[in-house]
Amino acid sequence: MADDATAGAAPVPNPLESLGLPGRPDPLGPSSLPGPLSGVLVADFSRVLAGPYATMLLADMGAEVVKVEGPQGDETRAWMPPVRDEVSTYYLGVNRGKRSIALDLHDNADAAVARELARRADVVIENFKPGGLAKYGLDYDTVSAANPGAVYASISGFGTGAGKHVPGYDLMVQAISGLMSLTGDPDGPPYRAGISVFDVMAGNHAVIGILAALRHRDATGQGQHVEVNLLSSALTGLVNHSSAYAAGGVVPYRMGNAHPSVFPYEPLPTADNDLIVAAANDGQFRRLCDVLELPHLPDDPRFAHNADRTKNREELRPLLEERLATRGAVEWFEALTAVGVPCGPINTIEGGFAMAERFGLEPVVEVGEGERAVPTTRNPIRFSATPVGYLRPPPELDEHGVELRKWLTTPQESDRQADQEADGD
Repeated sequence: MADDATAGAAPVPNPLESLGLPGRPDPLGPSSLPGPLSGVLVADFSRVLAGPYATMLLADMGAEVVKVEGPQGDETRAWMPPVRDEVSTYYLGVNRGKRSIALDLHDNADAAVARELARRADVVIENFKPGGLAKYGLDYDTVSAANPGAVYASISGFGTGAGKHVPGYDLMVQAISGLMSLTGDPDGPPYRAGISVFDVMAGNHAVIGILAALRHRDATGQGQHVEVNLLSSALTGLVNHSSAYAAGGVVPYRMGNAHPSVFPYEPLPTADNDLIVAAANDGQFRRLCDVLELPHLPDDPRFAHNADRTKNREELRPLLEERLATRGAVEWFEALTAVGVPCGPINTIEGGFAMAERFGLEPVVEVGEGERAVPTTRNPIRFSATPVGYLRPPPELDEHGVELRKWLTTPQESDRQADQEADGD
């Protein structure tokens, strides 16, 4: 599926020219449409999910992202099934828009190439254990000494203090943060979320930090160190539950699909499938009752306001369920949505994509062309003036190693001028 951003767009310069490689052909064509981050070079030393997700978003917005991988490649290349053309769909899902170079940082020559990439980059991002890159001269202090304008972003599991040696896996953070204590039936075991929610959240926080730091650099010329850790992302991401504890001294507990502060705000059974009903204010509740032909309920003192409904949820729930049982979930969805009552059927992922298509969100786009084209999920951000692009597929391991090594081992014009000035002195 072609992205609408390609329609009527002006020709894009060969991206290798922006890397200082004029005249060298780019077998994949231009890297992206001019986006808001066009001209920003990102040295990506991250792997697995949080970092690669962040750098994919940056690439979507026009940044030139160079993915540095070890000789065996990013671990997610081997995380399968599922696969597409024998490539892990996990890897494909978070690595579009990038170039790949394989470097063994234990090798002095390869480490020198990596350091040169960091020296030339606008952004360096890594998710090694804190301090793990220092032995290669790729830590923040060393990189910033050679490249004072660099925005250096680090993603860790538990920060750079007492938790720096603890591996940062999303499942661990779901457990340690308290999220799992909130997930599952009240009388059942705690459950993990169905996705690596805090990896994705930390990746988003890293992007926010990078963009803010780039604005500061544009104003002052100075880069800085942006630090994100999964546990801090988790605690802020628990939002109302975090506030319940921090501000109210309340330890939230597992309530299944129920909400501690709002009712109805959970799945309710219909004639066929469950329907999420989220009548979170008095007006929505009155409209819900009108459609359910229960017009007297909003005037019942037990259910007049949200606090009343929440307190008396066990009395209210069966009254709603009795009416909902007369029609199916999709039929109720149509009727309730028409009057502005938030609700929705519980879909599979396939159903979720179908609903997005129905709403005109075009959730699937193709990245790349011809045999290399890969269906991928659309970037969620839309820009009116600088749209994102999807022209470079997730790279094969070391796919761009030859041209990148040549570029990184060729002195830049600024370096030549500096050498000549030094010789003149």
